[in-house]
Amino acid sequence: MTNDDGAGTGRTAPRKRADALRNERTLLDAAAAVFVTSGVEAPVRDIAARAGVGVATIYRHFPTRADLIIGVFRHQVEACAEAGPALLETSATPHAALRGWIDLFVDFLVTKHGLASVLQSDDAGFETLHAYFIDRLVPVCARLLDAAAEAGEVRSGLTAYELMRGVGNLCIGAEHDPDYDARRLAGLLVAGLRQP
Repeated sequence: MTNDDGAGTGRTAPRKRADALRNERTLLDAAAAVFVTSGVEAPVRDIAARAGVGVATIYRHFPTRADLIIGVFRHQVEACAEAGPALLETSATPHAALRGWIDLFVDFLVTKHGLASVLQSDDAGFETLHAYFIDRLVPVCARLLDAAAEAGEVRSGLTAYELMRGVGNLCIGAEHDPDYDARRLAGLLVAGLRQP
């Protein structure tokens, strides 16, 4: 016997899980945006307002600030990893794709720098997240760099890790100085990779 409303068939639970995941992504996007502009110590009410939810909803998904920051970290790593191939498909040139990806990477790094202070008492946890970050993003950056080099748009010889470290160094302190534009400086670095 079938049940048209889905009760007891297991069809409702996956929909709830999908909704919960969608809601969590919305919260993480909002938190990431607030962290980029205001730092990881931004009030939870600012994140809730941006997400269009109540503060209690955030605490239901992320009981502590560290949970929220780690969630944002992982969410942004995945977003950066997925953006690389998408940008290669949709950008006018591989160099434009690289530039777009570096902008996303800068936003991520500004958020990431605050993570260290939040997790300073948990070195093992921080090291695990850092390894995850390297494993997921270095291959994406390498693919973008290789595509731009193969197209003759950028010099060859620079590794993805070197570029990412260079961009990372340009982002240090950006979360504490509203007049410091890490994106602009990273853009100059990427422009400097162009073939003469």
